[in-house]
Amino acid sequence: MASASAKIRRGAPARPPARPRKTQAKKPGLFARALGAVPISHETIQRTVTWGTLGLGAAIGLAVLQAFGVPAMVGGQISQALGRTGFEVKRVDLRGIRNMDRLTVYAIAFDQHSMAMPSVDLDGVRAKLMRYGWVQDARVSRRLPDTLVVDIVERTPAAVWQYQGHLRLIDATGVVLDDVTDAPSADLPLLIGPGANLHATELTALLAKTPSLKPVIAGASWIGERRWDIRFQSGETLALPEGQDESERALTRFARMDSQQRLLGRGFLRFDMRDPTKFVARLDRQVRAIDGSAAAQPPAPQPTPAQPATPQPTSNLQKVNDSI
Repeated sequence: MASASAKIRRGAPARPPARPRKTQAKKPGLFARALGAVPISHETIQRTVTWGTLGLGAAIGLAVLQAFGVPAMVGGQISQALGRTGFEVKRVDLRGIRNMDRLTVYAIAFDQHSMAMPSVDLDGVRAKLMRYGWVQDARVSRRLPDTLVVDIVERTPAAVWQYQGHLRLIDATGVVLDDVTDAPSADLPLLIGPGANLHATELTALLAKTPSLKPVIAGASWIGERRWDIRFQSGETLALPEGQDESERALTRFARMDSQQRLLGRGFLRFDMRDPTKFVARLDRQVRAIDGSAAAQPPAPQPTPAQPATPQPTSNLQKVNDSI
């Protein structure tokens, strides 16, 4: 009876041990290959990542502290401590002030939540000063230990604007500087009419074309939002046409005529140059001519009942022959 178990043959060669399978090395990923191409050591990259992580955490922590106002509280405490040691505003050094009220500037400079020098809002002080018409520019700085330096550039008054019963001082660009409570200065022209201040620059350029007339001009009225009436100190009014170029030509022509025929101060009431082809003068009743001496004419004799009256001209507008 044969045995069910396998017979082991003695002296049979042993089987060789199974060879371990070679594990295939994984290829590095794209990111790893990119890092390997960078000429920076692995330790440097690791330190950079570590410090970057710490910096990000610090930024997040600072943002949280700022949300709760911790840095402001610390900064305020430091500012107060410096103020107690003498670094607080005690003086204001004003520069460039000629016309603006000095007390106004002092009030703005000392209007602070804290008088400690580090806490003074320099930009805020400048912004408040720039709201005033007199101030064209302002610079505010600290001079330790206890002085604020306020340097102001003022606008220059150029005219007085009369509108709706009020007199206002304006500069050459029409910016309102201040209200005028007293009589306007004779050295400044008077601009009259709505929007006249907005055209002050145009008027300044217009008068610059005739320097001989500028000293005898008393003021100007902005008529109909389109043109100027010039008033002279001797009482006459000159109506100029519309348009800057047209007005300059008309005023230059008038200045030339006045220098040759002396139109001003001879009793004329109004000159009209709105039509470039005409020069019309409105005469005083006792003035009859421009060329030659202006003589007062005797009054016309009154007609008797038996003698019919001779009709007299009712218009006092006379065209003046302009040969210039």
